[in-house]
Amino acid sequence: MRALPLREATLAHHAARVAVPTYDRRTLTPSVVHISVGAFHRSHQAVYFDDLAQRRVSSDWGLVGVGLRRPGMRDALAGQDGLYTLLERGVADRARVIGIITRYLFAPEEGAAVVAALADRRTRLVTLTVTGAGYAVDTASGAFRPDDPGIAADLATPGCPGTAVGLLVAALAWRRRTGAGPFTVLSCDNVPGNGRIARAALVGYAGLRDPDLAEWIAREVAFPSSMVDRITPHTTDADRSLLADRFGVEDRWPVVTEPFSQWVVEDDFCAGRPPLEAVGVHVVPDVAPYALMKTRLLNASHCALGHLGVVAGVGTTHAAMREPVFAETIRRMMDEEVAPLLPPVPGVDLAAYRASLLARLANPSIGDPLTRLCRAGSAKVPAHVLASVREARRAGRRHDLLTLAVAGFCRSLEGTDEHGSPLVVDEPMAPLLRPLARRAAADPAGLVSVREVFGDLGADQGFVRDLGAALRAIASRGVRGALADALARTPEAATRRGGRRRRDAGRSVDAVGRA
Repeated sequence: MRALPLREATLAHHAARVAVPTYDRRTLTPSVVHISVGAFHRSHQAVYFDDLAQRRVSSDWGLVGVGLRRPGMRDALAGQDGLYTLLERGVADRARVIGIITRYLFAPEEGAAVVAALADRRTRLVTLTVTGAGYAVDTASGAFRPDDPGIAADLATPGCPGTAVGLLVAALAWRRRTGAGPFTVLSCDNVPGNGRIARAALVGYAGLRDPDLAEWIAREVAFPSSMVDRITPHTTDADRSLLADRFGVEDRWPVVTEPFSQWVVEDDFCAGRPPLEAVGVHVVPDVAPYALMKTRLLNASHCALGHLGVVAGVGTTHAAMREPVFAETIRRMMDEEVAPLLPPVPGVDLAAYRASLLARLANPSIGDPLTRLCRAGSAKVPAHVLASVREARRAGRRHDLLTLAVAGFCRSLEGTDEHGSPLVVDEPMAPLLRPLARRAAADPAGLVSVREVFGDLGADQGFVRDLGAALRAIASRGVRGALADALARTPEAATRRGGRRRRDAGRSVDAVGRA
């Protein structure tokens, strides 16, 4: 059967092979605006709102999408009436058309329309996936950074903001003037305390424009924190071909993801709360333990696999997890070094959660490129890996595998793998870090002194020595050899050796008895 383009007019045809919206998209109330529509948003938050409409829970939460940088998504969705296909890949592949995005605006060309959509009285919730850098807040101190280039440009021309922060403050100023009231701002970025970060961004920016507005935002606007989790690699031409060949859908920009999805949201809303708990979202008083669990286990594993894997010449997560040395490294890093540092998480069995992460990372259908996991490592490694190293050192616990994960990040900055092949280093701080990384095996002190990445660990001579030793192990033994040596020193390995010695001793005694 020939593949047909995806749009409203072809939905009835596609319904024979894929799930399609059965609700009337024209009746959706555009109550949600999402800023920065990318692959992750379309595989995660948008799907939950689509579930509300599809299951007839509510049609009050239609979604307006906003793009900030690249017009490609606008062009793809415009040609498909806002529709796109979600392709879940696991034991069995499933395709589903998502119809919840009723309008898409590209901020660089439609800034006034974006502010108007945000200021619309029907808008009750704004969600964001703008990355940690999009808030212009120092994550260590929590201080707003007015010297951020995008923020500085917005402050110079407040009538045409280009950042998410500038757009939101402009809309809230309008709503305050007109009496429309506030909306809830819900960050969905992998940033610790993302609600607090979003609040600091908007209040800090508004304070430079209008102190009274800043006070109103701080008092009236809700900034719940959230934790999001769904592995979503970049869409490839092979994904488009698979969708066309197997499901008959010609989609300009489908999104490919795993079957697993999790969203935990703090129960703090100022303009009504969507009934997301009806479609599987966990609405809780405190997101912090869930976010800590996810970032310290999954995101740290991504950092470790990504940087160590690319240095070893591995291409994807599932290819790395097929190798016992990588799979064991991730398992023992989580079990022995990270999990003991985590607080209890209400309603979660941490051992079962860790086991599920290993299965998800090994999913052969996803093919998540390790280069994606390495992107912006100078922001991810401090939050997801170094935070555990710091706690382990305070508690006097081992952290050999975490340190090797950090060493993998440092080694990858050199720009070549251990075979001499070039690496794509997608790292904003590369100009500063690369020359220091190339000297780090001999003397890591210079690299570790970069406070934006390593913080106070630069003054910890024990950590500096450990990192130097890990880098030298990678240089002399290769990534796989260095990991194998570290695994042989783990508590589990020691327990196994002790068990073997006891069994051998028992057999010797048995033999003497028989003699």
